Amino acid sequence: MMKNSSYIRVGTSYYKIVVMPTIAGNFNEVLIPWNIETLRQDHGKGFVGSIKKYEGFTCIPSHLDFKQVHHGFYNTYAPLSTLPSSGKVDYSLLFVKHIFGNQFELGLDYLQLLYTKPIQMLPILCLVSKERVTGKTTFLKWLKAIFENNLTYLTNDSFSSQFNTDWTHKLLICIDEVLFNREELTERIKYLSTTDFNKLEAKGKDKREVEFFGKFILCSNNEDNFIKIDSEETRFWVLKVPSLQKEETHFLDHLKAEIPAFLYYLQQRELATTHKTRMWFAPVQIRTNALENLMQNNRNRVEKELANMMLDAMENFDLEEVEICPLDALQILNRTRVKTDLTQLRQILKKDWKLNNQDNSLKYRKLYMWQEGGLGLIDGKGRYYTVKKSFLLQNFREDIK
Repeated sequence: MMKNSSYIRVGTSYYKIVVMPTIAGNFNEVLIPWNIETLRQDHGKGFVGSIKKYEGFTCIPSHLDFKQVHHGFYNTYAPLSTLPSSGKVDYSLLFVKHIFGNQFELGLDYLQLLYTKPIQMLPILCLVSKERVTGKTTFLKWLKAIFENNLTYLTNDSFSSQFNTDWTHKLLICIDEVLFNREELTERIKYLSTTDFNKLEAKGKDKREVEFFGKFILCSNNEDNFIKIDSEETRFWVLKVPSLQKEETHFLDHLKAEIPAFLYYLQQRELATTHKTRMWFAPVQIRTNALENLMQNNRNRVEKELANMMLDAMENFDLEEVEICPLDALQILNRTRVKTDLTQLRQILKKDWKLNNQDNSLKYRKLYMWQEGGLGLIDGKGRYYTVKKSFLLQNFREDIK
């Protein structure tokens, strides 16, 4: 490599292209701002004029036909260093089978789409397990070895930070040990998983809108409530990963050795699914027992909160029963930041609590939460359900504070 090819000028600024070593033994190519005076001191006055010039930065992902320059703009997407070549992929397929289970073909499609169609939106992949030695972390390390500098690891804190320059142009954004106990984090990741644009924000600089093609992978030891999702959610693909029957120390090394052959396999393979939705897969294809478990646990939380709220009202207003419509409950629970929807509330009242609502719309005293907080009773009209204090005390005594 000629020494002047280590430097570029983008717009009016100079950068040095350096290869930075990582703890894992990989190398990440990064651009470091460089001072023009330093260039002259190191290489002489005439050297500056030989440096390649670009109009600005762009980020256009491609693995099969990568171009460093697009219409005079420098592409910051990292080209993969591994070239596909035919060979054995036994360890790779065994590992995909372990992670995705009976959704093996869908798992291969997911990986194939990442490689061949990097701008295609994909579901938020969640790997969960209470058990140890499952291979969740190995899966992330394997993807890092495949996609190199286009995959980044985040913590809960760094994802919730307003600054996002380190991950907004990445193909894969992986968050290990996830616990999104704030609704806004859940809403943010749902929004980002289905948008083409994101606001790039760096310290000391103005926000600017950039194209966004990132896919999220979340890992957690908490199978039941690492994230709050409602019963109509379609963006999450939740997989419960079993323990490895036999822990093999060098399994990751075998996977890495097969990467050229696995990329060749993905390139030649025919997709098992067709493009059904904006996230490629239809919701029914990626619905799993692990997702149902998350939804069920969230519903249990909604049920307890609903019972709590009605008992509070009964004690405040000295009542033995209250009348409530699902819309009333939704208005109150939304103010308490409990994630639910009308379908879920109707299910709780009608199917779980086995209550019948009025046949016709009738006047009743409606529970309402005021803007400044606190419950009140106002006149309303609707096909309400009647909930008795004795029923709540009998069924939720242990859950009521």
